[in-house]
Amino acid sequence: MDRKSLIVLGLSLALLLGWVPLTHKIWGPPPAPTNTVSEASVTTSNGEPATVTTTTTTSTTTATAASTLLVAPNTPEETLTLVAEDIQYVFTSHGGGVKLVELTKYPHSVGSKNGTDTNNFVSLNTKAPVPMMTLLGGTALEGDGIYKLTQDGNTVRAEKALTNNLYIVKEFTVGTNYLLHTKVRIENRSGENMRLPAQTLIFGTATPQSAHDDESTMGFIWYNGKKDEHIGGTWFANRFLGCFPGTPRSEYLEGENNVQWAAVNNQFFAIAAVPKDTAPKVVSRRIDLPPPNAYEIAHDSRAKLSPHGYQTGFVYPESILPANGSLEREYDLFTGPREYNTLSRLATKYNNNLDLVMNFGGFWGYFPKILLLSMNGLAAFGLNYGWAIVCITVIIKLIFWPLTHASTKSMKRMAALSPELKKIQEKYKEDPQKLAQKQMELWREHKVNPFGSCLPMVLQIPVFFGFFKMLRTAIELRGAEFLWVADLSQPDTIFVIPGINFPVNPLPIIMGVTMLWQANITPAAPSADPVQQKMMKYMPLIFLFVLYNYSAGLAVYWTTNNLLTILQTKMTNSEPDKPVAESTKPVAPVKKKK
Repeated sequence: MDRKSLIVLGLSLALLLGWVPLTHKIWGPPPAPTNTVSEASVTTSNGEPATVTTTTTTSTTTATAASTLLVAPNTPEETLTLVAEDIQYVFTSHGGGVKLVELTKYPHSVGSKNGTDTNNFVSLNTKAPVPMMTLLGGTALEGDGIYKLTQDGNTVRAEKALTNNLYIVKEFTVGTNYLLHTKVRIENRSGENMRLPAQTLIFGTATPQSAHDDESTMGFIWYNGKKDEHIGGTWFANRFLGCFPGTPRSEYLEGENNVQWAAVNNQFFAIAAVPKDTAPKVVSRRIDLPPPNAYEIAHDSRAKLSPHGYQTGFVYPESILPANGSLEREYDLFTGPREYNTLSRLATKYNNNLDLVMNFGGFWGYFPKILLLSMNGLAAFGLNYGWAIVCITVIIKLIFWPLTHASTKSMKRMAALSPELKKIQEKYKEDPQKLAQKQMELWREHKVNPFGSCLPMVLQIPVFFGFFKMLRTAIELRGAEFLWVADLSQPDTIFVIPGINFPVNPLPIIMGVTMLWQANITPAAPSADPVQQKMMKYMPLIFLFVLYNYSAGLAVYWTTNNLLTILQTKMTNSEPDKPVAESTKPVAPVKKKK
């Protein structure tokens, strides 16, 4: 490769790595979002259908658009902890909801072979401004925001009497499979009809579990009965072509009385709310979270100074509540890991595709499921998850072995035909149609398929995307060790270079080396000029930089696949091949056009 090509390649890689920080430096971060509100229809459950009046408004100051409770500063807070199997619910009097959920089966920190602090557990809704199942609707529905908490066995009640003769009761009953059955009831204890303002029921906030979380996997999901929508930071940033600054979106608001469920999630855990009756609309806002404290920064140099979350809930419109009537809504609240087997059972129970929380949908949706089930099947026999990934890669490679073998032989024969091809190209350079015809005749005569080399690559694309999706969110890989890797779900950083704070990740480096090795022993396409051939050989460096900080599990798969491809290429290249004789068909002279 000449000097100019190396400079262009180096500048391209530098621009690729530094584009996002550069745009933030020039144009600054997105401005703080403003909030809007909209309403939908609801029904009552007081025995008789109530007359419901709905309105639609847009405002930045209404209570339903707020993201915090109307609780006076320094107001004493009462908490109540309900302990169940593998889970702890912490209820708060501020808002009468679930302040925190701790999953005692999962330690807060993993990925250190020196041991972890088992007294700290994974928590959901961490540092969120409001608890889960908070009812927002201004002073008419919130009052001072203080509820009375009581416990009866595995049921917790949060009650509040408002000065306008409204009474709010929330009941939380612990179930199985990380479920919490919830009822929210609004009672009109006056002798007159009462207008209820528009309400937003916040069921949870997506927050990062730790500084190691992949932010691109954090967001929220909702399902309308036909398809699921996954919304995250990219949607809210609204950048042109994903890079250039655009007008940031402040709020996501969708639904036409068809919200079957909604969920917020980080990389490995989720809070999902399934209403008994379809909700009118779902709303989500990107909010700022409290910055990490001194302890968090001291124990993790990668602690983010400006964390954010996605506060999500169901929107209900204004309505008229009859005298001595009540309105009750029921929900099943899932607060647990994004584990396919558990979510699949719940999806079958509700018949609502709740397993789409895994984000395995789309065109390649079946492949991540098959690969995950295969990996778990091998692990059930006592195989380490790292070796399970290696075994699955070997099995897939053996399945595609005949196709890859035929492809490599075809590329060898095409390379051998290069002199003949150049003669034809020179002879018919002024007649493209005739040139294409003669090229096909040459390939047909020597039984070479020019498209054969593409087929194995095309067939393996869904497998790659399946691995990519599965390995990014598989809870099974969280804390799984392999060789020197302490956590297959994170980069295999062995140390950080002081001063520049650059992590040294051996697996992606090995992956890049094997990709370069593979590119150098793969026969080049005869139609490519020398500069293009050299560029293709060094193209793997781009993948090295792009995937450098992805999970170690993905690097294990890709490195294993590269090594197997190198082995097969060497075996195929060592096979004796018949020399390519010059074409026996005479090359007809080209008639000049008059």
